[in-house]
Amino acid sequence: MPSPDNHARSARTAPPPFLVGYVSVPRIPLDVESRQGLPDQFLRSAYPRDRIWVHILLFLATLLTTTLVGAGHYAGWLADFRAAQVHFGWSFLLSGLWYSLTILAILGAHEFGHYFACVYYRVNASLPFFLPLPPFFLTGTLGAFIRIRQPIRTKRQLFDIGIAGPLAGFVVAIPALFLGLAMSHVVQLPKAAEGMLSLGEPLVFKAASWLVWGTVKDGYSLNMHPVAFAAWFGLLATALNLFPIGQLDGGHISYAVLGRRSTTVTLSAIGVAVVLTFFSLSWLVWTVLMIGMLFAFGANHPRTLDEDIPLDRTRVVLALVALAVFVLSFTPAPIEPLDLLKK
Repeated sequence: MPSPDNHARSARTAPPPFLVGYVSVPRIPLDVESRQGLPDQFLRSAYPRDRIWVHILLFLATLLTTTLVGAGHYAGWLADFRAAQVHFGWSFLLSGLWYSLTILAILGAHEFGHYFACVYYRVNASLPFFLPLPPFFLTGTLGAFIRIRQPIRTKRQLFDIGIAGPLAGFVVAIPALFLGLAMSHVVQLPKAAEGMLSLGEPLVFKAASWLVWGTVKDGYSLNMHPVAFAAWFGLLATALNLFPIGQLDGGHISYAVLGRRSTTVTLSAIGVAVVLTFFSLSWLVWTVLMIGMLFAFGANHPRTLDEDIPLDRTRVVLALVALAVFVLSFTPAPIEPLDLLKK
């Protein structure tokens, strides 16, 4: 017979069960140091702490690269598709903040959505790592990510952590999109389009553009303000992350809803990505990265402790919301040379 002390310790580490439908499921103890109720792979004696200086340095580097890129976008916006001479100086650099602050707000909202969901569920995770790109790249950043340092125990936790980022980023991107479109203007396309790029418009972008500007006449195009371009890139990043593949946000959501059947969805999504490369070469790099993830992590999502327990109805509805966000943010041809489109 257990002693009163052991009984009291067990009561502290094993909260009462909760109900999933008509099935009573033991709660996962939050006192993981007791090592009671959790498999060994879900426990570690210590986790590394964040090196704050690394996060700050990467953020400042990304702020610099996106500001330099944003200054170029602002100069292009002022030129209205014409060749223009750029005067470098502080005013030129500061104009880049239109783009950089907007895209960092969208990416930051996305990653801190994940981070605060991890904090809520006491899942050990790093602060966001922002990824700078050299200024000659169109976006100045490859995005951002957080590192989750321990296995996620339940599908409910996995779902909430996975969906929090895309929804938070989307909520920030939409007002930025309307603001950027309001500051944009319609101009006539030049006869010579060599070197110009056409950006594929997601459904939500087309709807917002129509609400702000109506139907644009043939031979004319919307010259996007850098804020609108940042919103466009934020929507693209949201759609890419919602692909239902492995360790992407969409993969987490798919596994939480479908369990082991999500493996079929992952393999199908890889096939769709491969097909997309035949429609637009701008998908090539992302498709290669996803195939690399498939080989690195496998097609099967890491299992949770409650894999066979169905997700509750509210979260299933939220999964449909995430699917709607993916459809609204997706474009089959993100970037294409304008001269090819005009032929």
